[in-house]
Amino acid sequence: MKLFFEHLGRLTIMLKIGLSKPENIKEYWKEFMVQCNDIGIRSLPIVIIISLFLGMVVTLQTAYQFINPIIPRTVVAGIVRDSTIMELSPTVICIVLSGVVGSKIASELGNMRVSEQIDALEIMGINSHSFLIMPKIFAAMITIPCLIILSIAISIWGGYAACMLSHILTKQQFFMGLHKDFVPFIVTFAIIKAFFFSLIISIIPSYYGYYVKGGALEIGRASTTSVIISCILILFADYGLSLILL
Repeated sequence: MKLFFEHLGRLTIMLKIGLSKPENIKEYWKEFMVQCNDIGIRSLPIVIIISLFLGMVVTLQTAYQFINPIIPRTVVAGIVRDSTIMELSPTVICIVLSGVVGSKIASELGNMRVSEQIDALEIMGINSHSFLIMPKIFAAMITIPCLIILSIAISIWGGYAACMLSHILTKQQFFMGLHKDFVPFIVTFAIIKAFFFSLIISIIPSYYGYYVKGGALEIGRASTTSVIISCILILFADYGLSLILL
């Protein structure tokens, strides 16, 4: 418990210092754009591949469970839509991103700490918390919800492709099930989840990377620990947000 409050206090101080006014807005903007590219654009291939096959597999498995003479075939499309929007795309993709993006952030900051680059920035009078950490957090807050929206669209399209290729549903049946009993709030719910998950994916690895001590071995341990903690917190947040919002 003591260790938990120690980490919590240090994390709070890190964020408090990081939220101070930037010394050079132009340089901070450049760093922000670099992080948007690293976190958002470079994550596109893995997000597209996972989302596509996630939608296809969920469609096939749902059809296997629910297609019978009693249940209408359109139910398959509705289940794929709701499960993809509410749970699969936000949670699964963010867990993957916690490994892809989180490990990169932790190792990058850890290398800078070990090679004394962070100390050099502090000596030059630059707020390293603000310059190194906050652009990553802000970039994740913007790009990760965008990736989740893209993932939802690709997953549903993957479900449609699976239906057409395996002849589970006709085009009309799929789109009828896709529109039937649709609740727009579930899209808002998915975006809210993505926003909170983006904070976890960026803040936790930044903390472990920034405060790493030792050498290359400790950087690897910090990166692994940050990914594990991020995944656990994402699952806790998923349950908590579902309990509160639904």
